[in-house]
Amino acid sequence: MRASLIQIAVDQDEPVDSRRARVAALVRQERGAADLVVLPELWPMGAFAYESFAAESERLKGPTYEAMAAAARDAEVWLHAGSIVEAAGGALYNTSLVFSPEGELAASYRKIHRFGFDKGEAVMMAAGEEPVTVALPLLPAPLTLGVATCYDLRFPELFRRLVDAGAGVFVVPAGWPARRRAHWTLLAQARAVENQAYMLACGTAGTHAGVEQAGHSIVVDPWGEVLAEAGPDEEILRVTLDPAKVLTTRDQFPALKDRVLGLDRPERGPGAGPERG
Repeated sequence: MRASLIQIAVDQDEPVDSRRARVAALVRQERGAADLVVLPELWPMGAFAYESFAAESERLKGPTYEAMAAAARDAEVWLHAGSIVEAAGGALYNTSLVFSPEGELAASYRKIHRFGFDKGEAVMMAAGEEPVTVALPLLPAPLTLGVATCYDLRFPELFRRLVDAGAGVFVVPAGWPARRRAHWTLLAQARAVENQAYMLACGTAGTHAGVEQAGHSIVVDPWGEVLAEAGPDEEILRVTLDPAKVLTTRDQFPALKDRVLGLDRPERGPGAGPERG
């Protein structure tokens, strides 16, 4: 599978409509070069531009949805379109959108773990409730994407849930600050290693709302090796993933089979023998 991560530079002096058109053009340029294209978190306005969240919020099928659906269709790619500020039912959500090569919405994911502690996203946005996976019927082998967003990267239990749902590739769009870049790289590799899955972590570049962004989007294989890493500026990472490597890694080093905690275990029936102490 060929994947392209488009690390968008977010500059608040660039109008949102102009950035949508520019990003859509970048997606279209990947026609023939990628099967999957990934964009960063909240690239229309910036992940730290809290004062713009309400004003720039959209219904699910709003202007970003329409622009990205058309771009996915024209490029004939699966597109993880990053995330938008979704307005729904009187609340705001940090919502990711995944489109099929036909431009149809294949999945949406509302970010479960909101960053900010007692300010920003944590108090302005409602939390999602369920993990989301997306099956990609690619040849020669299908893949299942596990979808997470930025701060979610710090919560390994979410990624275990995604693995249990069949994920072999994690896609994590982010607006990660430069001052915690070391955590970004470390956590991306850790989630890949502990779950024996590919990690596609796509961040933003530039500075918005006074927060310098880390950039350094990264692709990690199921053994933890870094296949590609961007610099701090706007850039496109292009990589080829081998779906079979997920299965061979898990077969050759079957650590996931030794999991004990957090699993549903069948009740022991009569004659099952004594419990091990």
